[in-house]
Amino acid sequence: MPKLTKRDIVVAISNQTGMVQHDVFEVVQRTLDHITSSLANNVAVELRNFGVFQTRLTKPRVGRNPNEPGSSFVIPPRATVKFKAGKIMRQRVEKLSRELKEASEKQAAEREAAGGTSTSGSSSAQ
Repeated sequence: MPKLTKRDIVVAISNQTGMVQHDVFEVVQRTLDHITSSLANNVAVELRNFGVFQTRLTKPRVGRNPNEPGSSFVIPPRATVKFKAGKIMRQRVEKLSRELKEASEKQAAEREAAGGTSTSGSSSAQ
C-alpha cells in the first residue's frame, strides 16, 4: 500500500506554489508542531472539512502475561489521540470503499468465470 510522507507533501506544495522547499518544510513542520503542542495541552484541534483530533483517556484494563499463565496485572489508563474524519474526507473515503468493493467483486466474478479455482491457496468463499 503506498503512503504519503511529509517529504511528499512538501514537494507537492512547493511545486504547486513555486515556494522554496525549505520554506514549505518550515510551514508544514510548524503546523504539525502546533497541532502536537495543542493536543499535549488537552486542546482539541479542529480542521474544517478534514477532521478533529482529540485527546482521550483510555480505561484501565487487566493484562495477562502469556508466558506466566494465571498472573494478571492492571494496565493503567493513558492519554491517546482520537481522530474523527470530517464530512468531506469521510465522503471521499466512502467513495473509495465502494470502488474497491466493486473491483473486488469484479475480480471474484472473473475468477469464477475462469474456472473457479485459486492458485494462492485461499478460499474465495467468505
